[in-house]
Amino acid sequence: MLYGGIELGGTKMVCGIADEAMNIIDRFVIDTTTPNETLTKLYEYFKDKNVSSLGIASFGPVDLNKNSDTYGYITTTPKPNWNNTNVLKYFESLNVPIGFDTDVNGACLGEVMHGAGKSLSNVIYGTIGTGIGFGVYLNNELIHGLMHPETGHMLINKHELDKDFKGPCPYHENCLETLASGPSIESRYHKKAYDLYDNEDVWKLEAYYLGQAISNCITMYSPERIILGGGVMHTPGLIELVRKETLKNLNNYIKKDEIINKIDEYIVLPKLEDNAGLIGAVELGKKEL
Repeated sequence: MLYGGIELGGTKMVCGIADEAMNIIDRFVIDTTTPNETLTKLYEYFKDKNVSSLGIASFGPVDLNKNSDTYGYITTTPKPNWNNTNVLKYFESLNVPIGFDTDVNGACLGEVMHGAGKSLSNVIYGTIGTGIGFGVYLNNELIHGLMHPETGHMLINKHELDKDFKGPCPYHENCLETLASGPSIESRYHKKAYDLYDNEDVWKLEAYYLGQAISNCITMYSPERIILGGGVMHTPGLIELVRKETLKNLNNYIKKDEIINKIDEYIVLPKLEDNAGLIGAVELGKKEL
C-alpha cells in the first residue's frame, strides 16, 4: 500500500508518497501562491498515484471539528488570500480517507512516531519559521480543544531594546510570532535570517523570546521533551541559547533532573529534520484509514 501526505506551509507546499515502511519514495514541492492555483496543483499530483489514504497538515488556524460546516477549512489566517479556504474540497474526488490537522500537529506526530519523541507520551513540537506554531501531544494524543493550541500567538514580554518594534502579525503587537518568526527577523533587520548567522545580538534577542515561550510551555503542559524545528532553528548555536534562556526563566522552580541537568536532551532539534511535517502528514492519513 502507498500513503500520501501534504504539508501545507505558508511559503511552500511539500507533498509525497510513502510506502508501508514509511520511506518517502516520491516528493513534490511547490511555492504557496493563491489557494486555487496551489491546491489544484497538489490534487493533480495525487490524482493518479493510487494512494490508500491522504493526510494534510496545514498552516492555520484551521477548523478540526468534523461536525462543523467549515471542517477542513483554513479560517482566520494572516496569510493573504487564504482566509476561509476549504482545503478538503480539492481532494474529495480522490475517494480515499483524508486526515486533516495543523502543520505543527503533523510534525509533532511524525517526531513522536519516528523521531526525537519516539516512545514518549508527552511531547511538544515547535516550528519556528515563516510562522510559529506548537503541536502538543499529551497522554498519547494530539491536543484539540475548542479549536487547537495557537501557542505561536501567546503574548510575550518585549525586550527593552525592542520596545518600538512592530512585527508582521496583524492581530498582536507582542505575540511570539510577531517577535520571533522569520518574517519578524527580516522586518527588524532588513535581512533574511540566514544572512545574519554571524550577528550574535540577533540570536540573543531571538533566544530571549523563544526562551519565554518554552518556559511557558513547560509550566502549562509539563512535556517530557520539547522539539524545535523550522527554518530559523537551522541557525548555528541558537538552540543552545534557547536552552540557557529557558533555564533562566524557570529559575529552578521545576526541580526535575531532565530539565536542570539534562537540558541538552530535553530541548532538542528534530531527528526527522525537515521531513517531520511530511511524515507526520502521512501518519494523519494512515490514522484516518
